[in-house]
Amino acid sequence: VDIATRAATLFDELTFVVAINSDKNPLFMVEERMKMIRESTKHIKNVSVNRFTGLVVDYANKTDSIAIIRGLRHVSDFEFEFQMAMMNFHLDPTVNSLFMMPDEKYIHLNSSIIKDVAKNGGTISAY
Repeated sequence: VDIATRAATLFDELTFVVAINSDKNPLFMVEERMKMIRESTKHIKNVSVNRFTGLVVDYANKTDSIAIIRGLRHVSDFEFEFQMAMMNFHLDPTVNSLFMMPDEKYIHLNSSIIKDVAKNGGTISAY
């Protein structure tokens, strides 16, 4: 939400894409994830949420999006994100990869930690 709030000031429209990946076993179903995103971003006027099966860069191309925004918490995130950005550029050079740093109070978080807290009954509403 932190990155989305700031990114929304840079673009006319900001779309969250819930990618459907049959190789993963997500804790929350697609509709649940979409609902959580809508709920947590309802204060941002120019946000929408969509689902997509396939490559996010293909979604960006099909919807005439100009960028894919990714969060970087620390240096260890960079290697993976850089490789993905370069592949996306190779697949479609018209779609830019933009990296944003979260507020320092969120740097320690990742999806695995949040899922573990949620699975074990902890409160995740602040995140």
